Amino acid sequence: MRYGNTLKVLDIGIDTHQEPIVYMRADCNICRSEGFTANSRVLLIYNTNRVIATINVVDEKVLAPGSAGLSKIAMERLGVATGDSISVSYAPVVNSLGAVRKKIFGHKLSDKEIGAVIKDISAHRYTDIEIASFLSVCAGSRLDVDEIIALTQAMVACGKRLTWPGTAMVLDKHCIGGLPGNRTTPLVVSMVSAAGLTIPKTSSRAITSPAGTADTMESLTNVNLDLARIQEVVAETHACLVWGGAVNLSPADDLLIRIERALDLDGEGQLIASVLSKKIAAGSTHAVIDIPKGPTAKVRTHKDAERLASLFTQVGAACGVHIRCLITDGIQPVGEGIGPVEEARDVLAVLQRADTAPKDLRERALIIAAQLFSMADDISYPRGLIKATDILDSGKAWTQFQRIMKAQGGLKPLPEAYYQHTETARTTGVLQGIDNRRLARLAKLAG
Repeated sequence: MRYGNTLKVLDIGIDTHQEPIVYMRADCNICRSEGFTANSRVLLIYNTNRVIATINVVDEKVLAPGSAGLSKIAMERLGVATGDSISVSYAPVVNSLGAVRKKIFGHKLSDKEIGAVIKDISAHRYTDIEIASFLSVCAGSRLDVDEIIALTQAMVACGKRLTWPGTAMVLDKHCIGGLPGNRTTPLVVSMVSAAGLTIPKTSSRAITSPAGTADTMESLTNVNLDLARIQEVVAETHACLVWGGAVNLSPADDLLIRIERALDLDGEGQLIASVLSKKIAAGSTHAVIDIPKGPTAKVRTHKDAERLASLFTQVGAACGVHIRCLITDGIQPVGEGIGPVEEARDVLAVLQRADTAPKDLRERALIIAAQLFSMADDISYPRGLIKATDILDSGKAWTQFQRIMKAQGGLKPLPEAYYQHTETARTTGVLQGIDNRRLARLAKLAG
């Protein structure tokens, strides 16, 4: 097919999120001659830019003859403006979809097959439906340890990497989520970096919870830093608290997370690969993984928590990262607030040693910081806990947090909620339990 099949671009002003859509008339000569119909995949070409898009067919009255409408993301990726001419061609065959079909029927995937799938997803060759299919067949315990290692390495290979010349040990931490309000990361990063240790923290946005660390930090400061700026901030403060998606450390994972969020799905193998690929890409050498366990947490039983911890350790070792897993109490939410701004208030209260600071959030952060000190300084956990407590109680952590915020663009004041309502109990009694999932859903529905 010749690249002579050209159409004039019209910015149609439709936001299709991250899926490029091209709108074409039903009587379009290209559609007729090439057999394109609704949902056909086509290759759009403008100068050296190429984008694979899905066709949506529109009535003749929507578009002039010889024109094509583009969604916002298609316009952005092609770098075109209304009136520019684009070529329309057949989309290349995505051979890696054969591996997805193979997995649907329960077969193990090779390193090469997994690498091909992730490479094609990173290149935006998969539709959202195809990504959802891949996530579904990998959910639960459908990936064995070899496949998870391959998935992790494939994600790393498709993204950029941070390096820290002259730094032998780079620390990190992660909580697998599922526990509202468990915002320990800003506290841990402040304590650890206040001791002069390097801990460049790149975080994701929420998948199944009302807020991720990146969401919470964005209410306090700028988290969209490029690689060069991240390295400058870390050189100045030994730490950062940024959104990993802004620097393409694991672009495939960012695309997968977008679909996981819509499905409310966070499969075991994908979870491990997502976490560790970003640790590796951030240059981390040692990391503590927090695994909350509870009847309504992401991990329900101690057996499941131990299995997950074992997989994290095995995959980390295979990829050159020392992992220490903590199985923690996930029976109820942590802190007082749920959602980015309210969780940020809790973080500030703990750092500022306020009387109203949530004790459970403080204690969890101290435990994780103590484990990191134990790994970094080769000291016992009790000594690590003493060190972490001294840094927090002396105000050094708060001072360090302010340094990090200043380096990232400054500390922003937190807004007050416009709508506020106090719900009081209608009877006396003792709470028997709290459903983390329902509480998280309620918080999301409340905005």
